[in-house]
Amino acid sequence: MRILICTFVLAILAASLGAQEVKQLFDGKSLDGWRQVGYDQFVVEDGMLKTTGGMGLLFYQREAFGDCTVKVVFKTAGGRANSGVIIRLPEHPTDAWYGVHNGYEVQIDAGGDEWHRTGAIYSISRATAENQKPAGEWNTMEIGLRGKKTTIHLNGVLVNEYTEGQEVPPRKIWYEPVRGARPDVGYIGLQNHDEASTVYFKEISVSR
Repeated sequence: MRILICTFVLAILAASLGAQEVKQLFDGKSLDGWRQVGYDQFVVEDGMLKTTGGMGLLFYQREAFGDCTVKVVFKTAGGRANSGVIIRLPEHPTDAWYGVHNGYEVQIDAGGDEWHRTGAIYSISRATAENQKPAGEWNTMEIGLRGKKTTIHLNGVLVNEYTEGQEVPPRKIWYEPVRGARPDVGYIGLQNHDEASTVYFKEISVSR
């Protein structure tokens, strides 16, 4: 009997140690914890974050994140709706473009090429597969941050792996991100891009 009890207790302890802590960054009701820079804004509508206008950046100001998985559940209102998840921001951004040039933008744009479509790190690391669902359907993106390595899963499929320091294409135009190292610990944000692009987010969470 003692052996059975000990085995049971050990199993519970192992399960609790293996369980991940999940932190919800969006409460479905407000922009509590978030701050907008740049133009226009995100609004809360029917329990979702909705992009309006652009170019702007909504960032979570309360905490910078190191090793974790960022989960974003989103849908687009059209096939070329443009947005992005900004990761590895070294500090609070001061303008909309700060995130593009000082962090990494994980692209949301079903119509882009492999360097600019959903799951790409914009113009730096290509998405190896197209796996975004049609406009109006929910997508789940999971961005894994482990030291200098970033992995991106879109609807359960690994579409991108990038390690800091690997070779990247040359920068071709001013709005492409400035090349250079990003920190292992940083802030995260969401991009509102332009008036023609409407993207909805119903979950932004971090698990560690």
